[in-house]
Amino acid sequence: MLRGVAHAAKDTFTLLLTRPQSCNPGLKFSSVWPDIANRSFLIHSSYTTDTKSREENKKTLENLYSLSVDIRKIRRLKEWVLLQDVAYVKEIAGILQEMGADKTTVANIIERCPEAILHTPAEINSQRALWQLVCQNEKQLVKLIEQFPESFFTTEYQQNQKANILFFQELGLKNNIITRFLTSAPNIFYNPVEKNKNVIETLQRNYLNLGGSEANMKIWILKLLSQNPFILLNTSTAIQENLEFLQKNDFTDQEVLQLLSKLKGFIFQLNSTTMQKSMLFSKNIFKCSDQELKQLVLKCPALLYYSVPVLEERLEGLLKEGISIAQIRETPMVLELTTQIVQYRIKKLSTLGYDIKSGNLESLNGTKKDFEVTYGKIQSKKERPIFNPVAPLHIED
Repeated sequence: MLRGVAHAAKDTFTLLLTRPQSCNPGLKFSSVWPDIANRSFLIHSSYTTDTKSREENKKTLENLYSLSVDIRKIRRLKEWVLLQDVAYVKEIAGILQEMGADKTTVANIIERCPEAILHTPAEINSQRALWQLVCQNEKQLVKLIEQFPESFFTTEYQQNQKANILFFQELGLKNNIITRFLTSAPNIFYNPVEKNKNVIETLQRNYLNLGGSEANMKIWILKLLSQNPFILLNTSTAIQENLEFLQKNDFTDQEVLQLLSKLKGFIFQLNSTTMQKSMLFSKNIFKCSDQELKQLVLKCPALLYYSVPVLEERLEGLLKEGISIAQIRETPMVLELTTQIVQYRIKKLSTLGYDIKSGNLESLNGTKKDFEVTYGKIQSKKERPIFNPVAPLHIED
């Protein structure tokens, strides 16, 4: 039932590929993406940082102009790239063209990731060979580079990247999944492979300790990784601590496994303090016992997952719409939706004469697609004629 969180998890992982219908403002990836956030700074710091006293490299400008690159975009985005004494514009363009990129594609790639021209041809050819381990062909590789140039042109961790690619293949992940990881979760490849192996072994051990079967363990691990590769950015200690927190709160082993599956592993990105505060908040709001709270969490793990400020905001939004605490307790999954989505859906349902205050909150739940199906059913029911005009009339003699 955890559709909102599940979609947030998936979309977060795809991250930049799609945006979820019920997004998760409680999820912060500042800890997940430190290298990506600082990558430009780190690359920049290895070159000049004095943009005032330096002049732009004329040769670099000429080579970029010859490729029809929009220099204004680079000046606006990363002017420091144009100040470097050495750049490999022609060489990098040549490698991309060898792979099948046309002139427009090359220009787009450089405009989006100007520091690409500061890498040596040897570095890029090594990266090219590395990504070819999981790409079907160079046409696919060019498409990926155009969509995710920064991921491709991060060449500082090639040894770790290769070791992790081989490890993921040995683990049983398909190449298309590994490719998705390379583009949208590149940080997991920067870890030493031993670190990733350690996390996987911790997950496997706990899965078996919680009653999972040996036969299903591989499928469970692969599914968990496919849904949330960022789990590898956690430490084994953090994983262990969060599992122990759930057990200390009287969740059975089977229930812990159930929560892990519903939350797609994102529980490991929380901490016991945050989870404790969220559970205490829910207990006070719904005025329930520990056992009743546990059942609510199993029904809607968002109560465990979202921080108190997020839960407060969503509850307040629901109450302002005239929805009661009793209704929310009956259908807590409504808390998976943002206030804006709830308001939109209530307004849309009201056009059909549907009174959410006295109705079932189930009609608000789910993804955008789920809601449209529900809305369509209510609309059809409302428009359905009271009697069938083509049915024969039975008239007594």
